[in-house]
Amino acid sequence: MSRSQTLHLLLAQAQSNGFDLRRWYQNNINLEWAGMEDAVAFLATGNHYFALVFSHDFARAFWQKGAQMNFIVPAKTYSRVNGRGQVITINRKPFTRRTIKADVWKYHLRQMAVSDDPLRYLKRFLPTHEDLQPEGDPDEPLSAVS
Repeated sequence: MSRSQTLHLLLAQAQSNGFDLRRWYQNNINLEWAGMEDAVAFLATGNHYFALVFSHDFARAFWQKGAQMNFIVPAKTYSRVNGRGQVITINRKPFTRRTIKADVWKYHLRQMAVSDDPLRYLKRFLPTHEDLQPEGDPDEPLSAVS
């Protein structure tokens, strides 16, 4: 998936929660608005997309307060000291979260800042192909549904 396609999907999620790309773009990037396609094309070049994905307005809309959102929390291994003063290793299995807390967008901005690829981090929160599958025949492709 190209960076432009990924940005389109991310923006669709944020816009469904009230994010106004045009207002944000004119306030932060360029006063002239040529349309969504041109804006996304510009953001997809170089590192311009960082301005969008690390924007507080975008993050608040993308991780909307109290919204139902499925995402995978990856496996994690860390060490800690137990009550006896011994260092123990904790191995957490991956699991699915389904709810969003009030200021979770702040947490996710910090996690994106330390991640290797912010777009890959954000993709975890997009609906999967299975989430988009209509009720009925689970083997029927989406393009066949009218």
